Parts: sequence; structure tokens; C-alpha cells
Amino acid sequence: MKNTLIAFAIIGITSCSQKKIKTVQDTKTEVQELEALLSEMTLKEKVGQMTQLNIDLISKGELYDLQEPHEIDIDKLRKAVVEYGAGSILNVGGHAYSLAHWNEIISAIQEMAMEETRLSIPVLYGIDAIHGANYILEGTLFPQQLAQAATFNPALVEQAASIAAYETKASGIPWAFSPVLDLGRQPLWSRFFETYGEDVLVAKKMGEAAVKGYQGIDASHPEKLAACLKHFVGYSTSASGKDRTPVYVHERQLREYYLPSFQAAIDAGALSVMINSGELNGIPVHIDKDILVDLLRNEMGFDGVAVSDWEDIIKLNILHMVAPTLKDAVAMAINAGVDMSMVPNDYEFSDLLLECVEDGMVPMERIDEAVMRILKMKQRLGLFDNPMPHKTHSYDKVGSKEFEDVSYQAACEAVTLLKNEDKVLPLSTEETILVMGKGANSHIYLNGAWSRTWQGTDPDFDDNADFTILESLEKNFDKVVHVEEYADLATVAKVDHVVICIAETPSTEKPGDIDDLTFDRDQLDLVKKVSAMGKEITLVLLVNRPRIINEIEPLCKAVILGYHPGDEGGRAIADIIAGKVNPSGRLPFTYPMFVNALNTYDHKLTEQLGKEYAMDAFNPQWEFGDGLSYSGFEYSNLKLSTDTLYGSDELRVTVDVHNPSPLDGKETVLVFIADKYASVTPSVKRLRAFSKKNIKAGNSESFHFSVTSKDLAFVGKSNQWITEDGEFTVMIAGLEDSFNYQKVK
Repeated sequence: MKNTLIAFAIIGITSCSQKKIKTVQDTKTEVQELEALLSEMTLKEKVGQMTQLNIDLISKGELYDLQEPHEIDIDKLRKAVVEYGAGSILNVGGHAYSLAHWNEIISAIQEMAMEETRLSIPVLYGIDAIHGANYILEGTLFPQQLAQAATFNPALVEQAASIAAYETKASGIPWAFSPVLDLGRQPLWSRFFETYGEDVLVAKKMGEAAVKGYQGIDASHPEKLAACLKHFVGYSTSASGKDRTPVYVHERQLREYYLPSFQAAIDAGALSVMINSGELNGIPVHIDKDILVDLLRNEMGFDGVAVSDWEDIIKLNILHMVAPTLKDAVAMAINAGVDMSMVPNDYEFSDLLLECVEDGMVPMERIDEAVMRILKMKQRLGLFDNPMPHKTHSYDKVGSKEFEDVSYQAACEAVTLLKNEDKVLPLSTEETILVMGKGANSHIYLNGAWSRTWQGTDPDFDDNADFTILESLEKNFDKVVHVEEYADLATVAKVDHVVICIAETPSTEKPGDIDDLTFDRDQLDLVKKVSAMGKEITLVLLVNRPRIINEIEPLCKAVILGYHPGDEGGRAIADIIAGKVNPSGRLPFTYPMFVNALNTYDHKLTEQLGKEYAMDAFNPQWEFGDGLSYSGFEYSNLKLSTDTLYGSDELRVTVDVHNPSPLDGKETVLVFIADKYASVTPSVKRLRAFSKKNIKAGNSESFHFSVTSKDLAFVGKSNQWITEDGEFTVMIAGLEDSFNYQKVK
């Protein structure tokens, strides 16, 4: 990869890209002020700015055994902020804090930075705000990113990010480590649920929307904060599926699949990026200057802060084995382009980086470059003007019904109805319903990881003001029976319908590594036992990633994929079952039927070849974009504005969608395009546009799309974006039409 990436400095991400529009501008005066500040700083103060420490290091108690409730140790804080001049602090001490406690912590840190340090440079505090303000007790939890992608509604994603920014900023924290822009194309990966799914366009649109929601047009606004793009680049696609294990991706794939989501977010003005923890094509990304400078900076135009992930510079020495000593690791990472080290639990990085500069291993120019970026980010966030929590700004909407309603809407649009045999759903209110399964009466399976604790498995921090699936069903139906997870099944005989909520235990990162996508045997057996008693079953799935259910899917009349839909997810799922909500979620990934059949929807034609050359090898449980509605929408009148598209002209695509039902419903139209012949084997189809509208009962809506040469482009043999003359097919919900493209008329 190092050799192939040499060309990155001169080859564009897309042949059709326009000049980037930045949402952040630094005035000449502001730059001059920062340059003057930089010139006053000592080497130690500069190194301090590049150091990010864990809150545990400044808290009372031992490092891995903190005092409860967690409180700042003033002497430890003084060592971090005054003696070492730490530029950033991150994390939460084990579990979420109240807003008031966060305000105390941030105020204590900033007061010491402003009053006891020589230059009074504010500290930049960062937090994992993954699906809302998840480390604030009063915060609103939204569906996880994968579920947000299932809404196919970027405006809703932007709104959720805006609320997360509001509530996080209310705590005094100006930096969120979100969004995740890795593609979810390896279902085994423990962080699959943190992605926007497998498709490039969806990840681009959702990531861009999230950045806009977090930062707005002015990240220094009291209700906005800095986004952090994760994890640049290729992190999610390890062959083993295990977290932080090697990835091998050809440059062509890297450019076509894994860079566009980051490019869109950079163009939207993202202020920071977090570096991939692993190695890409044999080289840890933290030491790959071709990627961190030639690609990220020179080609993609990123001008913000590049921060490492947890202990990743240390791992260059002890895990990747590319640095003989920790000092070598520090020098290699900083010289390669890392601006800030998430150390996070000691001061070795600061000591060693100081030595590296004094010994000539790291040039002062590189230090100044990194520190200037950090200072600019602090300036862009308004921290030099007001580093303290905004106590004069009213944050009375934190945890409000207004915010909960947005979370509920997101959950309703995310939850995906995958099967509804004989239109068994919605259920009649007259029916007696048995509710069972480990996910039926629990908040942790609704929320997933990063929910008030890292792994999200501690029920002590559940928001019991929100309702579980069971509690929500009890509000919709008069006759609801509940039995514990593996209780006596005799109760089954007395009911009309059984709702079984099977669930994957929340997890993320290394604790979430698994060896098999098959669901737990005891949960599969539960469904089989109930089915053997002759009852209709609605299966509800609460999962981190697609778990194999081919044994039990045929036994269920209805299947609902809930993902991790957040605190309001129980209400959303119950309201869909009851018919109060017309489901509109669509799968943002291909749901596999077998553990080793993991093809994505945009696979190649050769991947469809099965036994005896039959075209049946691509046979997933459900396809990307699947999702049912109670409305049964009807598509017609697919029209193309021309049969030949020339050069930079526009092809207009229209299609009509009719809602024949008595229910209003939201429908997502997905526009796929297939290239019939190409110099690089084409995918069977690629998503090139999508749009979602609410269609009134009995009414029709026309959907309009624009296709240009950019939508026909692909990365060719020379690893550049190109278009080629030829025939293309537009596919929308079973309708097809073709056109020709010619570069020159």
C-alpha cells in the first residue's frame, strides 16, 4: 500500500469533484493571534498540547479503582494541566454523570488551565457521544447509527446529531468522537452497529448530515460542538472480523468504497478525525505518512486535528512490533502525521516526545504544525473566548419531550419489518398476546453499547421512565401475558399470538469479538419450542449485527428487525405491532442466510454462480433495501428523460408510487444503476440515489432524480475515477429502463 499510495497526492478522489466548500474559515487576524501564541510557547508546552489524557488519571482513587462518586483530584489535575500542560482530556469514569457533575468537572479543569498555567490555553475535552449524549444521565439516547441508516432519512440523522450536540454542550464538553464512517461490510465485526451500513452513498449522506448536525455553520455556538470522523481508514473490513485486526484492501477498493464517506464529511467541514487503530496492508495507519499526509491532507484537503485512538501509539511498540522502543513509536507516529495522542493513562508520551525533539528524531516544524492545528480547533470552538460551560445559556430542553419525540420518530422510521406472512401484523387489540424472550423487558438490548456505560450492559443506569417492549405492548393491548426468558411454556396454549424478542448482548470493540454469527442456541430453541405448540409467532430481533436465523425464520409469521433502536425503541416496536405506526425502515445491509455467505448487495456477477453454474449463490436471508410497509406501495411509470446521456448533461429519472391502502405511509425509493460492460468488472448494481416521502392513503407521489456522469463513474485500472461509454440500466423496485452514455456528443 505504501508504494501504491504515492500517487494519492496527484490523483483526485473523483473525476467530477468540485472545489471544496469549507464551513470553517479562519480570519487573518485569528491566524496571526495563534501564530503569536505559538511563538511564545516552550517545547514542553507544545508537547503538552499534543497530549490527551484519560479522566481516570485526574480522578480520586487508583487508576483502575476509582472512588465513587467520581471526583477530580486537584493534585492529579495540577500535574496533568499545569506540570504537563495537557491539551486535552477525554472519557468518563466508568459510567454516565449528571449534567451538574459534568459542569463541575469541566469548570475545575478549565479554571486550573486559565488561572494556573503560564499562557492560559483552554483544555479541549472529548467524549464518546455515539448515539446521542450517551454519557450524560439526562441525555437522550437515539437509535444506533446502523438503525439511523435504516431510516434512509438524512434530515432526521442531522436532527438527532444536533440534539446530541445540544445536550453534550450543555455538559460543557465541546468535542464528540462521532460519527463512525467505516462501512459495515464485514458482519462479524463487533462495531458493525456503529456504522451506517454497507453502502457508500448511504454512508456519505448520513455522515455528512451528522457533521452538519454536530457543528452547524459555527461550531463555537453554545449548542454545537466538533465532530470527529472515525476511523480513518479501512478499520471495519478485517478478514477475521475481529476488532483491530489486519485489513488488506486494494487501492481501487479503498478509493471507491472506503474514502467517499470521509471525503463528504471533510467537505462538510469536520474539525477532527480519529485514526484507524489497526494496520492497513501490513502498515499500522498511525505510521503511514502516505495515508495521513499525502492522502488525508494533500489530496482530501483535511485541515483539522488528527487524533489517535486509545493507546494506539503504545501498540506500535508492544503489539504491531514496528517500533523497537516506545520512543521510536512516538517519533514514527508524530512524523507520520498524528497531531494528538490519546495516550491516555500515563505521561510517557509527553516525556518521550520532548526527548524526540531534543534528540532530532522529530523536527520542530512538525511539532509546530500539529500544535497549530490543535490551537485552531480550540479557536474554532470558541474556547479562547469562553472555555467554561455556558452557564448563561439555557439548556432547558435537555432530556425534554421534544427531544424524546425525535428519538421516537427515528426509532419508528428505523425499525424494519422483514416478513409479514398473511398480513399477520398489525395484531388485533382483541388478541391475547404472550411476550417472551430476553429482549422483551429490558432497556439494555434496546440501547446497545455506549449507553451510559462503555459496553451498555449495566441496568443500574437504565432510564426507567422509558418503556420496554413488554411495557409498551401492555399499553397497546388489554390482554398481554409475560413469562420469563425460559419459563414453563404451558402458558403458550392459552394465548392467540406470541411475540418473542430475541437479543444479542450489547458489546463493542474487543469485548464484542465473536466466532460465529449464529444466534445463541438457547434462543433459537425457544422459538422452536413455541412453534411446535402451533402458535403464530412474531419474532423481534435486537442485535449488534445480523445474526443467522435461517433455522427459525420459516417458523415465524412476522419478523421485525429492531437493531438497537434506543430508549424510545420499545414504544416504536410496540406501536408498529399494534398498527399505530406504519413501518418504513429499510435494511442498510445485506442480511446473510449462512455464516459464510457474506456477500454485499453490490457484489460481482461471478459471485452469483452457484452449484452446477446455476445463478443462485447470492441468496441472503434478506437483501439490502428490503423492508415492508402496511401500505403495500405500487410503483409505475418509470421514465428516463433521454435514451442517451452525453458528457456532463443530466438524465432525469421519474417514477410514480401509489399508496392503495387506508393508511398513510412513508416510502423510500431506491435508485440502482448497473453498468453492462466495463474495463473493471462491474457490480450487479449500485445505489445511486434515494428519497423518502410520506404518501397519503389512496394517493400517489412522483419521485424525481437526477443522474449525471458522476453517478456512472468507477475507479479504473489506474486507480483514478473514470467514466466509460456504454449501456446502463436503471432499476427501481422491479422496474427497469436502459440508456447509453457517451462522453462526446
